[in-house]
Amino acid sequence: MNILVIGGTIFLGRHFVETALKGGHTVTLFHRGKSNPDLFPEIEHIYGDRRSIDDLKKLSGRSWDAVVDPSAYFPKDVELLLNQIGQQTNHYTFISSISVYAGEGKEGPTEASPVGELTEDMPLDRITHASYGPLKAAAERKAEEMLPGNVLKVRPGLIVGPNDPSDRFTYWPWRVAAGGDVFAPGKPEESVQYIDVRDLAEWMLRMVEGRVTGLYNATGPEQPMPMEVFLQTIAKAFESEVRFIWGSEEFLAEHQISPYMDMPLWVPSEANGMSRTDISRAVNAGLTFRSLEEIARDTLNWFKTTDRFSGELRAGISREKEGELLDMLRVEEA
Repeated sequence: MNILVIGGTIFLGRHFVETALKGGHTVTLFHRGKSNPDLFPEIEHIYGDRRSIDDLKKLSGRSWDAVVDPSAYFPKDVELLLNQIGQQTNHYTFISSISVYAGEGKEGPTEASPVGELTEDMPLDRITHASYGPLKAAAERKAEEMLPGNVLKVRPGLIVGPNDPSDRFTYWPWRVAAGGDVFAPGKPEESVQYIDVRDLAEWMLRMVEGRVTGLYNATGPEQPMPMEVFLQTIAKAFESEVRFIWGSEEFLAEHQISPYMDMPLWVPSEANGMSRTDISRAVNAGLTFRSLEEIARDTLNWFKTTDRFSGELRAGISREKEGELLDMLRVEEA
């Protein structure tokens, strides 16, 4: 296949390109050349800003069997792109997010669950915590409106693995491998969800090759995983001598420890349904999962090659902050 990837040098896009090239496909990248510009010198790069009409005109006169878009965040991003190339392809993959879902609670959303809607006070050209999901949902609708029946809409959960720029999963292999007492968040039995970037990229390619369209939640693992099992499995992967000391949700709130960024993968009980998103449709369509042990080891091995390994992570709490929290919990234990 002849595939156009919008972006393609950061995380999911990067892994998709690697997977497609291994599969023998021809890949063209359209990107600004600012992130990892030296990647994939063997393939064609078209340089431009997706929000510039003049730059998008560089795509004129070309056709692609498929277009994969992991870098659209606004409906206007989709509109500008498909205005230019909508007649030049018959398959468009839009990477959305499970953040589109409007509800909170214990029930995990399915593809049929309500999504968030944009309100008058939400900016259409800037992402906020409140607007991220509604903007992605609106971008999904724009894609389907402009290329009806030819859109694969993928709603991933937290994407993890090598080359993750966010450190939102990486924190746990990094911290647990170090051993000792580890601060753990909330209730041990609450679920966590994540999807390895390589599993997602490989599945996406199979869907593109099959010209599959429609809407799919794409996260994992295949069966629900409690936070306690998640952490214990990572400890097993590194044979770490570790003791998890759990801080209650009330303790976390009291000390202003935020979900996901301060404590990666943790979602409070009232919103934990988001960590039980139904993925049966994607599984039935061939989504598969490598083991958590493999993901943890591969992620840490990659992370050791980065400048952040011995510095400050972009997510998670500092060792100093963790020490303060652990000291307070040890006093309560005594």
